[in-house]
Amino acid sequence: MEEQCRYIFSKGDLFQKDFSIVFNKNNQKIYIPINNIKELYVFNAATLTTKLLELFGRRNIVVHFFDYYGNYVGTFYPKEQLLSGKLIVEQSLMFSDYDKRLLVSKNIVNGIAMNISVLLYHYYKHNCPQVKHIIDYCKKDVPILLNKVNTIEQIMNIEGTIWMKFYDSFQYFLPPEFMMNGRNKRPPKDPINSLISFCNSILYSKTISQLYQTHLDQRISFLHSPSEGRFSLALDISEVFKPIICYKSIFYLINNKKINVKKHFDKNLNYCILNDLGKRIVIEELDKRLNETFYHNKLKRYVSYRQCLKLDGYKLEKMILEGKEFIPFNEKLKQ
Repeated sequence: MEEQCRYIFSKGDLFQKDFSIVFNKNNQKIYIPINNIKELYVFNAATLTTKLLELFGRRNIVVHFFDYYGNYVGTFYPKEQLLSGKLIVEQSLMFSDYDKRLLVSKNIVNGIAMNISVLLYHYYKHNCPQVKHIIDYCKKDVPILLNKVNTIEQIMNIEGTIWMKFYDSFQYFLPPEFMMNGRNKRPPKDPINSLISFCNSILYSKTISQLYQTHLDQRISFLHSPSEGRFSLALDISEVFKPIICYKSIFYLINNKKINVKKHFDKNLNYCILNDLGKRIVIEELDKRLNETFYHNKLKRYVSYRQCLKLDGYKLEKMILEGKEFIPFNEKLKQ
């Protein structure tokens, strides 16, 4: 059975009663059975009791919190059940080994480029020849450029160029109302940036939940520098999946008119954010995409994209403990 995620968009109180989660909204009690729930997402002001947090801890339920703009705020992270002192030591040592850190970082950025090329090829095939040069850059130029650099900063500059070229491609297959005039966030100032920021926040939190099921320490990352107050390893792992989860969902919703500028966004002088209806539509599509299954060419069985987030964590564990090179998920190879 696929893990269940529940989403709360309204203000209210959360507490435990018997073996259920109860959400009290305007004196109306909504009962949420706790069976099979692994993730809870809270998008509005809510109060939680300590008794409920104890229940979340016992049932290993991860709770993610978001602010008014849809930005990720933080996570209630139950006590880790899969602690491995050996792995944490080896993970720290691999971070300290600059050559190994470079290798992981280069493979992550190359993975981003490869998955972007797969996504854009769909539009190239459907009468959008203008994106061909970006596909060629991702497939041919990026591996060469990565081979020449020897610092994390240079690798991140290449990553930045990949994303800028990708953003530039939007003009060829998205309608005018979703054009991008540069990437902006916190808060986003136009509909396309609002969609990107929200989807990235959701994918980041989904990655945190999946890596929670591995032995990895999410504070020790490789491409993104470890910092206070964030699970930077989830940023590393999620980057490769953004083209095939976030952007594929965004393009589908826009081009199939599932999301509408007038109906699904709140606009103000300084920001443009998804309203609750818009958030529900986007989350439904993201979950659909994450739960989609395909035949994994290496494992020789069907897996979901959600599971692949965790599988990339396992690949990283193998590099840390066994020295096997970390190759992130590749949408074309399906592995």
